[in-house]
Amino acid sequence: MPVKTRSTPNPLRLGLFWLGIQAVWGAVLGIALQARTIELIVGPGALLAYGRLATLGAVVAAIVQIVVGPFSDARRRGTSRRIEFYLVGTIAGSFALAWFFGAQDFGALTFAYVALQAGLNVAIGPYQAIIPDAMPRSSFGRASSWMAALQSAGNAVGAILAAYINDARILAGSLIALLIATVSATGAHVRRLALEPPPPRQRLRITRAFADLFVSRALVYVGFYTLLGYLLFYVARVLTAPTLAAAKSESGVLILAFTLFGALGAAVAARPTDRFDKRLVASVGGAIVIVALAGFIATDAFIGAVACTLAAGIGWGIFLAADWAIACRILPSGALATTMGFWNLAVILPQIVAPALTTTMLARLALTTGPAGPKAAFALAAGETLIGIAWLWRLPREALGE
Repeated sequence: MPVKTRSTPNPLRLGLFWLGIQAVWGAVLGIALQARTIELIVGPGALLAYGRLATLGAVVAAIVQIVVGPFSDARRRGTSRRIEFYLVGTIAGSFALAWFFGAQDFGALTFAYVALQAGLNVAIGPYQAIIPDAMPRSSFGRASSWMAALQSAGNAVGAILAAYINDARILAGSLIALLIATVSATGAHVRRLALEPPPPRQRLRITRAFADLFVSRALVYVGFYTLLGYLLFYVARVLTAPTLAAAKSESGVLILAFTLFGALGAAVAARPTDRFDKRLVASVGGAIVIVALAGFIATDAFIGAVACTLAAGIGWGIFLAADWAIACRILPSGALATTMGFWNLAVILPQIVAPALTTTMLARLALTTGPAGPKAAFALAAGETLIGIAWLWRLPREALGE
């Protein structure tokens, strides 16, 4: 029996799988990777070990996305709706999550984290083509704001689970269940849609607009991953949480606040992103994040850190909505997943650069212990974000089709 189709896609249902994916990364990159490293490596070596492991995982993610992208585009030009990539990524990622939270030594943790990055990134590149696949160009801004809001909401859910569920098996099971539920909802909706016609094959071309967008996005994400990666250390050393459990709990509160207000920022940016210069909208968001990072450096009180977190979340949500809308305008529709694989390097490479650069700086300045280290990391994050936002203005307005 033929599948019935709807003419109007639902941005919420399209984006639900993104919520599930980002819940995993909110739990793992925000808290669990750092906490599991501290559990398995006692002493100051934990900070350096975390940086190396985060770098390795990001390298694997980059390779997988580049390999999968062209295959996904070729399938899309046939009869595929890319759903098979969602399912393979979910299954592989689920097994890797169970392994990650059950690892009993750092070697097993390393293999499990690499497997998690490889598995989920089979799905991520093809899935990020969903807006141009399903939505008309006039609605890219609205759909992008939904994706940004669901990204923030997913990060919040993951952070809450990682901060407050102490049983590793229950935590892994919760993340796996959420991943399966969201891919089922999005996959069922995509299966019933009348998608946009498959575009003709296009070769990947690195234009000046693509290069400028890539560099700008990468620099901003280096700042983001520096903030995210060293937040737990900030809570433990600057806010002086008495135990690792307390530091995880307080970090969870901050990440929850950041992501919830990130969703608010994305919602606020929805209409301006469709109506005004997207570079300006992204710049407003970036400026708010920079001010918030300065606030983190200036305070050593938890209430002050909460206030800075709320501001940073709003700014980040605004930036995400504009950034995704810009990419949907610039990337070639005929090689979308292929280009998304390279565009996503602007998110993946910062996962390599942020810990490597920050760890090198802290080691050179002898700041790997004590409260000065996390504050120095946040100062570096502010500088990286500032340069990234400034670089965005090299992008000509006509390249956005406005």
